[in-house]
Amino acid sequence: MKKTIIIASLIALSCGKSTFNPKWMDEKAPQTFQARFETSQGDFEIEFSRDLSPKAVDRVYQQINHKFYDRIVFYRVVPNFVAQFGHMDSTATANNWDRYKVEDEPVKGSNLKGVISYARAGQNSRGNHLFINLKDNKRLDTVFYNKVKGFPPLGKVYKGMDVVEKLYSGYGNDTMNVYDLLAVNRKAFLKKFPKLDSIKRAYIIK
Repeated sequence: MKKTIIIASLIALSCGKSTFNPKWMDEKAPQTFQARFETSQGDFEIEFSRDLSPKAVDRVYQQINHKFYDRIVFYRVVPNFVAQFGHMDSTATANNWDRYKVEDEPVKGSNLKGVISYARAGQNSRGNHLFINLKDNKRLDTVFYNKVKGFPPLGKVYKGMDVVEKLYSGYGNDTMNVYDLLAVNRKAFLKKFPKLDSIKRAYIIK
């Protein structure tokens, strides 16, 4: 019964997204800003800095402002590596956020413990998935992936890193073996991985 309740709650989290508006792309982030993430394990807070990756920080500012990361799961938590989350719902990304690519930028910071960066799959592919480093991952600063060098940091968890470290990590990389299932059949994905933690909402701290 408990598993059923958890799954039902997570499925309900997918409802209520904002309708996309291209004008959001004109919004510029402050030089630095803080955001709070309320999760199933508690809250954590991140400070973002445009000095690190201005185009990407503008994008995450836009996304947080417009509830992009509300009601989603941490679909990949690998102990001693990263906690990753983002949007697999094509109705929230295809033909809207995905149309506005975040251009590649140089790596100015380092992927140390608590630092947050966009995941990416190649050139100009950042924008829908974030990861928080669970340890110092300096190799991510210089590694080449599909002809692109490194993962530029955007900011760092300054409060609640203990919450990030409590996110359920028992599935490790197993979730990535059926990664596409989250996009095409969220219910089946959550039934297969019922212990995943979630973000209830994320918002800018005024």
